[in-house]
Amino acid sequence: MNKQRFIVEEENSSMRLDAYLSSKDLGKSRSYIQKSIEDGNCLVNGKIIKKASYKVNEGEEIEFSLLEDKPLDVVKKDIPINIIYQDDDLLVINKPRGMVVHPANGHYDGDTLVNALLYHIKDLSSINGVVRPGIVHRIDKDTSGLLVVAKNDEAHVFLSNQLLDHSMHREYMALVEGVIPHTDIKIDAPLGKDPKDRLKRCVDIYNGKEAVTHVHVLERFKANTLVRCTLETGRTHQIRVHMQYIRHPIVGDPVYGYRKQEIKANGQILHAYQLTFVHPRTKQEMTFTCPIDEEFERALEAARNKK
Repeated sequence: MNKQRFIVEEENSSMRLDAYLSSKDLGKSRSYIQKSIEDGNCLVNGKIIKKASYKVNEGEEIEFSLLEDKPLDVVKKDIPINIIYQDDDLLVINKPRGMVVHPANGHYDGDTLVNALLYHIKDLSSINGVVRPGIVHRIDKDTSGLLVVAKNDEAHVFLSNQLLDHSMHREYMALVEGVIPHTDIKIDAPLGKDPKDRLKRCVDIYNGKEAVTHVHVLERFKANTLVRCTLETGRTHQIRVHMQYIRHPIVGDPVYGYRKQEIKANGQILHAYQLTFVHPRTKQEMTFTCPIDEEFERALEAARNKK
């Protein structure tokens, strides 16, 4: 374990703890630093602080523990991956429905995107350790669409910071239950863990983390609506929970959707179809799109043909 010590300078007083540590060129993404703080790896004047939003004060001593990277021991698997774009710093992938992004701790030999990446890609960033090499952000198993993967730590930090400052633009298409009357909706509802089920998320107005989703209606059908969802934040299950919250859950969603599904689907009809970010080396904005998959097409056709 590598311990870093800092004394807060006058000009940095009142900064957020995670922002302060991010400014110290630790070679870690801000999301990594936030999680490390939440896991109890940061001391302020000898006291454990678990809130990334803690405001530092001049003269305070901060001790931050960096966990040593372990060698990657996730099993490599020859699983096909659809690479949309690739260069020396990153690659953009169209993840198929049904593929988990990374293995669970202690189970490294699954058919996940990480297992496939380790087989096909020589270099991946090490910031997220043995379980998530290269993974900058995730989408759920049964959500299809675009992901950006980092090949080196510098690219990973640069891309992760765009997620945190909301400059990475992510758009999804979803088929939802019911007819939404308004063309545009902003859902601003904090999300937290469901107290009744640790695997689920729920709207938690008082203790949840900020979560904002913009919904735009693309097409209305007799009993369904095709929408575009744009994320400001990227909380776990955000679009799925937010659509349930406004009583228009996503078709096929086995967790947040209707118990009785009139349109049969293999998982939620949700697709990450557009991704925009600034390239970490060239500093040029790049936009990628990919079409919906066959499962989405079938569900869409079923919605159009409802009588």
